[in-house]
Amino acid sequence: MKKTLTLLAFAWLTLAACEKQPETFTPEPIVAAGTANTAERPATGASGMVSSAHPRATQAGLATLEKGGNAFDAAVAVAAMLNVVEPNMSGVGGYGTILVYDAGQRQTRFLNASGRIPRGVDADVFRAPTPNYRENRRGPKAVSTPGNANAWQAMLDAYGTLPRADIFEAAIDAAGEGFPISPRLARSINSAFDDFSDYARSMYGRDGTPLAAGDTLVQKDLAGTLRAMVDQGGRVIHGGSVGQAIDAAMQAAGSFLTLEDLAENEAEWYEPIRITYRGHEVLTASPPSTAFPALIRLGLMSRFDVKALGHNTPATLHRFAEATKHAFWCRLAYAGDPEVNPPPLDTLLSEAYWQQQAAAMDLESATVFEPPQVVVAEGMNTTHFVVADRWGNIVSATQTLGNSFGSRILVEGTGIWLNNSLAYCTFEPAGNPMDAHAGHHKLSGDVPTIILRQGKPWAALGTPGGHTIGQTVPQMVMNLIDFGMDVQQAVAAPRISFIEPDILAVESRMVDSTRNALAALGHNVRTYTSLGNAHALVIEYDAAGTPIRFTGAADPRGEGVAQGL
Repeated sequence: MKKTLTLLAFAWLTLAACEKQPETFTPEPIVAAGTANTAERPATGASGMVSSAHPRATQAGLATLEKGGNAFDAAVAVAAMLNVVEPNMSGVGGYGTILVYDAGQRQTRFLNASGRIPRGVDADVFRAPTPNYRENRRGPKAVSTPGNANAWQAMLDAYGTLPRADIFEAAIDAAGEGFPISPRLARSINSAFDDFSDYARSMYGRDGTPLAAGDTLVQKDLAGTLRAMVDQGGRVIHGGSVGQAIDAAMQAAGSFLTLEDLAENEAEWYEPIRITYRGHEVLTASPPSTAFPALIRLGLMSRFDVKALGHNTPATLHRFAEATKHAFWCRLAYAGDPEVNPPPLDTLLSEAYWQQQAAAMDLESATVFEPPQVVVAEGMNTTHFVVADRWGNIVSATQTLGNSFGSRILVEGTGIWLNNSLAYCTFEPAGNPMDAHAGHHKLSGDVPTIILRQGKPWAALGTPGGHTIGQTVPQMVMNLIDFGMDVQQAVAAPRISFIEPDILAVESRMVDSTRNALAALGHNVRTYTSLGNAHALVIEYDAAGTPIRFTGAADPRGEGVAQGL
């Protein structure tokens, strides 16, 4: 018999805001035949490492390092190339979460690229009884202020060493000359093609039909936008000529986004949040990111001898499933804009809280998760990459458009797809902390992570995957720390994820006996092809503290590549 999950809330909490998956959530099988990464060993390098979701993006980052650039230069080169070769996943019309380590200052910082909700938003259009309120959550009214272009510029302003022309060169060439699309991108184009404008169809189709795998995608307008960014920086998007084109398209489509929102956007630097996990410091993005539940999961698992329990045994996975339910509930209950309703992290990330919750955990039976009333979808179409250079600088970045091709609006003359970020707010009850509050920070569930060992950055990792992100990252951290896996093993190992309302997603590579044992404990086990598409790297040092060896991993679930310099 399943037992009801006991949830300890603070006395003053009267509203549990939610941001969660629909009952029909189904992670897309992302392994593309003939293109998937099949490496069994980590990539290695002596002077740097890049791992991203597309081979051309990885090459763009490596080429930047070879020119003498640092990890920050290379990260922007990777992000710009991903805009070209994964146009459905991320780009200057999107948003993201970036964690960096500055080796010179020995400082980790969080760069928030998720921006603020447009000042003119009327959240009532996203809920009944407004006609077409569901459609409004997908189209132009769901476009929030993009932040990636300003974030790239902020990173270069703070740390960059190369001219922008060198950094953007590869992406401009790929956009203008074209590249053969992968099976994965072809599937996304085919799925979204009916929603495309004539302008978008002329670029992503041929003779009225979607481009197929192996066809060449040419994006000359996007190349022009990237050239404008070389000349003028991120402000060409955020108030300049490209921003004016976005503004015109938004006004014609009835969006809330305006030129003023674009011009007021700023990339914001924050201190990251951190915990100690078995002698390692694990750092990730602070609010307005909602990455903190990933640290709650690790904190709860730190109360158990995971190594003795064994890797991916029923005992370990049951404990993690119960821990992840509670951490997910904490996200729904406490996530908020730090300027308005900051989460009580001093409590949630404390050893006393972890001990209290771990002691209350039922180790013999699955508990029933009691979800809030509203179900809100969360995007799976996201990308993550990691970069490290010979000096020990690191960038771990997650970026997205929300849904595949975001709002499905391609701004004419620019080649920019605009996000549908507001779709992931919580609209009931009106005014709850995660509603679409005009002018407030847009919350993001990305979990870019850096791990310090003996005070030095040891590993960097992250993944896309909607609300599974905050569950995949802790599993990879445990793989590295508790089970001593190399970085490729840690990324490739089978995973689980809790999915509302009561599903425990278990990857198909998990052995049948484990799935059966979890079901016997009361979990509603469902088999999924893949969860996430992670990228990670590890750095080794000599006695003087100088980086001497880099290892990197690209997830075998995707088509990305890790490569060292």
